[in-house]
Amino acid sequence: MSKRRKCLQSGLTLLELILAAFVLAILATAALPVVRFTIVRSKEVELHRDLREIRDAIDRYKDYADRNLIRVEVGSEGYPPDLETLVKGVQIGASSDRKVRFLRRIPVDPMTGRAEWNLQAVQDDPDSTSWAGKNVFDVHSKSQAAALDGTRYADW
Repeated sequence: MSKRRKCLQSGLTLLELILAAFVLAILATAALPVVRFTIVRSKEVELHRDLREIRDAIDRYKDYADRNLIRVEVGSEGYPPDLETLVKGVQIGASSDRKVRFLRRIPVDPMTGRAEWNLQAVQDDPDSTSWAGKNVFDVHSKSQAAALDGTRYADW
């Protein structure tokens, strides 16, 4: 009976444990780049969505200004003076107490982790990286990192 009991109690040898750990380590290192790629890709999708949301709010503000529904500053070309104006809202009409808000909040740039964006005015040179401070025509990420497709996030 003692021989039979020894056969039933046999387990893994040290060599088998080392081999199993080695195989698991190889599989884990193979999965790491895939996980990193997935994280970066999800941040890029979020950046595209945030830029689209802000640009859509700027376009709606411009549309209201072009239809003379809101008052705008002279020389602003009907674009908002800053992003905060899109969040605070503007009064509709001259005597109305109604306000319209174009954004609930300024989105956080997923690449920098801050709610700060590079702004571009209508008067700015198209290749300019500084903002004239008169109005907001377009927004870009402040991140200078390269995207998965090779372009810079600041150029999106």
